[in-house]
Amino acid sequence: MINVEGLTKRYGRTVAVDNISFEVGKGQIVGFLGPNGAGKTTTMRVLTCFLPPTEGKASVAGYDVLEAPLDVKRHIGYLPESPPLYPEMEVDEYLHFAGRIKGVGRGDIRRRADEVTERCALGDVRRKLISKLSRGYRQRVGLAQALIHNPEVLILDEPTAGLDPKQIIETRKLIHELSGDHTVILSTHILPEVSTTCQLVIIINQGRLEAIDTPDNLTARLQGHETVFVEVDGPAEQVQDRLASVTGVNRVTRKDGQAGRTSWEIETAKDHQNVRVELARAVVGSGWGLHELRSVGLSLEEIFLQLTTSDKAPDAAAEKKATGGTS
Repeated sequence: MINVEGLTKRYGRTVAVDNISFEVGKGQIVGFLGPNGAGKTTTMRVLTCFLPPTEGKASVAGYDVLEAPLDVKRHIGYLPESPPLYPEMEVDEYLHFAGRIKGVGRGDIRRRADEVTERCALGDVRRKLISKLSRGYRQRVGLAQALIHNPEVLILDEPTAGLDPKQIIETRKLIHELSGDHTVILSTHILPEVSTTCQLVIIINQGRLEAIDTPDNLTARLQGHETVFVEVDGPAEQVQDRLASVTGVNRVTRKDGQAGRTSWEIETAKDHQNVRVELARAVVGSGWGLHELRSVGLSLEEIFLQLTTSDKAPDAAAEKKATGGTS
């Protein structure tokens, strides 16, 4: 559905996007991550035909962004970081206007406006001027205009910016509901949002692609060992000695536990496949109660920092100046 090959975007001597390639399948929800100045917004602007690439190719819904930009725009819904709203219009009036310019037929526009109004929880404000709305409601109006023509691809730049916690949950639920029927690529700085919403993660840094994979696979690739959390009802010293004696255990660290229980974080060698089974057997065989045993993966924050932290900070100011906004 989205295909990018060797994409490069330069502004004079500034390389905003440096030879990146990735592919997004139909119906996937993809998180696009990177620090400020990494090239996220520049890439999105190329995919939405706002900017031409310097080198490489990009296609959306089967249409090349250079050769068929109007066809690309017909098949995408775009929510930029600052929603493209007309403050002097009422919400309902604006959605009808957006629908008309996006080619929604006269016989369908009322139905589509009603559907996106309901999906984006705008029923209470549909007769209000956009200038009178809060930032959160404006963000939802921006999402509604991106959906009004029922596009195959949604490109969302910080879709939950300015929303309160309840609205964030509702927006995440909406994005989940869109998967399958729509391909969604979203840029965000809220890392838990990616881990709870996205099936695929693309991480770029200083314009270069650092990783593209599922959150689980990224954890497995970057973590050189498996970490297991265990909660046991037993005497601390004896429990620690017994856990440490299990083959494949490298280190045992005590954690805060509930009253009468001890909690442990255990680092194990990746090449020992049955360590968790042996840990459970060691606890139960010693006559202690085993309350919890689970794997602990790297958090998305840790993965992000591992992939994007370097001695040379990205030149965010240069790209921001070149593109007229954040990246």
